[in-house]
Amino acid sequence: MHTNRSTKLKQERNNYTKTQSTRRSCSSIINMASSTTISYTKLPIIFTFFVVFSALLAASSSTPAVLSFKPLHALSNQTFRPAQELYRLKRIRSYLKKINKPAVKTVQSPDGDIIDCVASHLQPAFDHPQLKGQKPLEPPERPKGHDSVDALKESFQLWTDAAGEGCPDGTVPIRRTTEKDVMRASSLRRFGRKIQNVRHDTMSSDHEHAVAFVNGDQFYGAKASINVWTPSVTDQYEFSLSQVWIISGTFGNDLNTIEAGWQVSPELYGDNYPRFFTYWTTDAYQATGCYNLLCSGFVQTNNRISIGAAISPRSSYSSRQFDIGIMLWKDPKHGHWWLEFGSGLLVGYWPSFLFSHLQSHASMVQFGGEIVNTRSMGYHTSTQMGSGHFADEGFGKASYFRNLQVVDWDNSLIPLSNLHLLADHPTCYDIKAGRNNVWGNYFYYGGPGRNSRCP
Repeated sequence: MHTNRSTKLKQERNNYTKTQSTRRSCSSIINMASSTTISYTKLPIIFTFFVVFSALLAASSSTPAVLSFKPLHALSNQTFRPAQELYRLKRIRSYLKKINKPAVKTVQSPDGDIIDCVASHLQPAFDHPQLKGQKPLEPPERPKGHDSVDALKESFQLWTDAAGEGCPDGTVPIRRTTEKDVMRASSLRRFGRKIQNVRHDTMSSDHEHAVAFVNGDQFYGAKASINVWTPSVTDQYEFSLSQVWIISGTFGNDLNTIEAGWQVSPELYGDNYPRFFTYWTTDAYQATGCYNLLCSGFVQTNNRISIGAAISPRSSYSSRQFDIGIMLWKDPKHGHWWLEFGSGLLVGYWPSFLFSHLQSHASMVQFGGEIVNTRSMGYHTSTQMGSGHFADEGFGKASYFRNLQVVDWDNSLIPLSNLHLLADHPTCYDIKAGRNNVWGNYFYYGGPGRNSRCP
């Protein structure tokens, strides 16, 4: 009896101690809530109950409760922002301050873009240690056999209609990057970059291609006219692009590429417009390089074309077709890789020191389409490549590349020889090549993605 009574008293004391501890914990949490800058009166009642209930549970449980707050898109109008989100915003704003340079003039484009006219020597490229204090180079010698005039016969981007002639002399047009642009990316590290598994060949698990390529020689540039469409992209983290690749190195960690063309990327741009873009990497898309002017690298010299801005007009099915000219070549004098757009308009260059293998020459040139297939719904994506139609449909229906050429050791444009075709998922996207006197080497390519033969 005495033992039972002692045991009972001991249990009562333990219960009283736990109760007092719980009350102190509750009191501490309530005091903390009232003293912090967080305004709980603006939060839904159910949320306040959740916080207090979780704290009570933590105080009375032997296993501590952990409150985990996800990105607060739903609470964007509230004053509550956890430390992790505040830290992310601080990093994003620091990046934006670095990448968005002071503007001499700002243009509001009809398609929603804001274009800043930035002094040429202040563009992001000149943040690079090896370019600090320098100015853009003078135009190089163009390849032999290239007929062009340094002028646009028509406007390719809507912002120039709003601006008149483009940006003032001595400035370059840069599409302004916004906080929303960066927030769409899964991380700041991913923003503006083709993050993917290392490509050990032209195929990878989630990137699919329909391409024509030449290899087995030394190449110093390439040229093509690319049909422009508005393919449907069905997932925010997918894209559809059509481009020219200049490639050197193995398809391991040392892969060097220079890329230019058009792309639809909801994640990068927040819409479904086809946009003129560039890209570069020296380590197979791992740590170096970026799209457009989103890092130090590409030096823009032109005041009428904005890299990353939407292209207009675009092709329509069984109707008017529109294409853009792209030429990339290595300047024999300084060794830099230059980019030309449209009918002879020099856009700028990638300094040769950015690269390892491409400091000397390219070992492969590739033309064609690429999409990302995330399989977010558990089956193949319906994201389209090109026009969204297969190559067999031909002109006016399938997308095309025409007048394919490469630049040789003598800085001369020459026709392709030994052209190879590759469609790594031919029931989803395919390719078909030809040659004639007007279009030279050409091919049709693309497809709808998911269909009865592409589950």
